[in-house]
Amino acid sequence: MTDRIDRTLEELGLALPQAAAPVATYVPAVEAGGLLHVSGQLPFRDGKVVTGRLGDDLDVAAGQEAAKLCALMVVAQVKAALGDLTRVGRVVKLGVFVNSAPGFGDQPEVANGASDLMVALFGDAGKHARAAVGVAALPRNAAVEIDAVIAVA
Repeated sequence: MTDRIDRTLEELGLALPQAAAPVATYVPAVEAGGLLHVSGQLPFRDGKVVTGRLGDDLDVAAGQEAAKLCALMVVAQVKAALGDLTRVGRVVKLGVFVNSAPGFGDQPEVANGASDLMVALFGDAGKHARAAVGVAALPRNAAVEIDAVIAVA
């Protein structure tokens, strides 16, 4: 599976980032009961958090890109926690938090940036339950934050 994921990332012009270190009192991932719970991940581009508010200074396409960057960081955290991606049984759930201006209602479309990547990388095992929630603010003024639950094989 890891070889296939590496090939897919290359075909998409993407690479897994270095798994981000926690910035507060928590751990990036906890494995319990056959599930890996991945803490919220922010969108990093060139070592900096992608910031902004959807419906204000960012459009849906920019939000989808930020969500995809979060998903890449989720996968990087999974790889760091499990050692390799062959232990991923299924992506169970994504929680997608979108920094949203009042009246912005396209959170599901923004979240598709992450969901589409999970399916591209893991196939049917990447299909997941999801919440896409608009919030007034996120840490570091991030555009999107995503947490995940992964079934461990």
